[in-house]
Amino acid sequence: MSFEELLDQAGGLGRFQIFQLVLFCITNILTYPHIVLENFTAATPDHRCWVQILDNDTVSGNVTRTLSQDALLRISIPLDSNLKPEKCRRFILPQWQLLHLNETVTNTAEPDTEPCVDGWVYDRSYFPSTIITEWDLVCESQSLKSVVQTLFMTGSLLGSLIYSPLSDRFGRKVVYQWCLLQLGIVDTAAAFAPTFLIYCILRFWAGLNIMTITINSFSLMSEWTISKRKSVGVVLMMSSYSIGQMFLGGLAFAIRNWHTLHLAVSVPLFVLLFPSRKLVESFRWLIVRNQLEKGVKELRRVAHINGKKNAEETLTIEMALPRALNVIRCLFSFHFRFSSAVSFYGLVLNLQHLGSNIFMFQVLFGAITLTARFVSLWTLNYMGLRTNQILFSFLAGVSILVNTFLPQEMQILRVVLATLGIGCVSAASTGSTLHQIELLPTVFRSTLGGIISGFHRIGAIVAPLLMILLGYSLHLPWIIYGVITLLAGLVILPLPETRNQPLVNTIQDVENNTGIKTETHSTETEQKIQKLILIFRDN
Repeated sequence: MSFEELLDQAGGLGRFQIFQLVLFCITNILTYPHIVLENFTAATPDHRCWVQILDNDTVSGNVTRTLSQDALLRISIPLDSNLKPEKCRRFILPQWQLLHLNETVTNTAEPDTEPCVDGWVYDRSYFPSTIITEWDLVCESQSLKSVVQTLFMTGSLLGSLIYSPLSDRFGRKVVYQWCLLQLGIVDTAAAFAPTFLIYCILRFWAGLNIMTITINSFSLMSEWTISKRKSVGVVLMMSSYSIGQMFLGGLAFAIRNWHTLHLAVSVPLFVLLFPSRKLVESFRWLIVRNQLEKGVKELRRVAHINGKKNAEETLTIEMALPRALNVIRCLFSFHFRFSSAVSFYGLVLNLQHLGSNIFMFQVLFGAITLTARFVSLWTLNYMGLRTNQILFSFLAGVSILVNTFLPQEMQILRVVLATLGIGCVSAASTGSTLHQIELLPTVFRSTLGGIISGFHRIGAIVAPLLMILLGYSLHLPWIIYGVITLLAGLVILPLPETRNQPLVNTIQDVENNTGIKTETHSTETEQKIQKLILIFRDN
């Protein structure tokens, strides 16, 4: 009897699977905001240099009796090319003569200016407090915002490479709980970080855990769910990320202080540790790892929860020694995950480039990705996994490239194309996630999934760094986002179609699906089967 038949008799979609899916969805809703938290905690408000005549209460109190704030600002801060006050420079001395000149008249003798040596004054009407205002990450230090985002993504890359092999060694459940606990601790501590350096270290540490929580939740869900229901589970779990986006937008609108916002998304993670104790380790992983008695015990426990108390099954599974996977196909999967991450995070981490109301964009992007997940479910059922990824990657790339060259005045069309792009990337990623689950063998699913997710994290690291190219061209980063998304669709062509196929449990299953022959070790297989039969007879 195969794993799939055995799981179907124990209840492939019963009370246990529903509990597990609900718990993972709630966890995703609360953990996803940690990835894009800097959209709000590191939002950059309008700012200008601190000027004594304006901001020193003793001096300004005497002067403002005769001059308005606008007049004082005019003589203290130079204007930029858009005739707005400069954000990073000020006049060395007040330019009183400017009070008698029209603002559009060009002064032939440019007054001397200097950087904001005394600090900055921020517009706190929109954001009372962010890490930008906390540590003055503006002007010469404005690139440090991207450094924070990059450190978090780097942490998630290293975390997937460190914890994924540990998940295959010690089990999905225990590593999942450990990473959930760490994420709650370090991001709670980040709210009280006394310096920017300590904040960066804590966010890097938080990143170490985020992808392992995602990988192990998908592994546990897929390994306890029958094949015909797996696509529904994947779509629902990925939809919870979209709900997490909308949740963060609403929460950030209500909580404008970055310290409080950090705590609001971190403290609830400790509560999730209690229901996570009810999770059951993957019986597939236990049996493949030769923990037969424990695997049978966990399977019977799930059958009991699902109301199938008297289920009597026997299990047959063929084992094979690990051999080399089809390396070329793995590389194609790596490239697609990298490319989709670059375009996805290029959009969601740079909401301020689309307009001023980032709360609306966060909720809008969440709503469109949620819709895209369910559209993807339909295309997965009727078109297959490869067609899904190719179609939506093409649409996403075209949307980003067209949007790149639209003028800023066409705001509505820009927002429509941006949301279409993010929706298509999300739909393609949904198909890619299901494809990855069905291609990877149970014995190395977390390790290989961690490597593939590592390439996804590399893309997430590259995405904010590409925005540095804005200093050379306003269009260059967005052109790269669009082109790399178009190319991602092409690399899916060599991968096999796995729609409605059962999960592969050994390397041999993968090789059989790809047409590669391998020798089975019948003696070892017979021993495992006989041992399983004895276990069931004893029970």
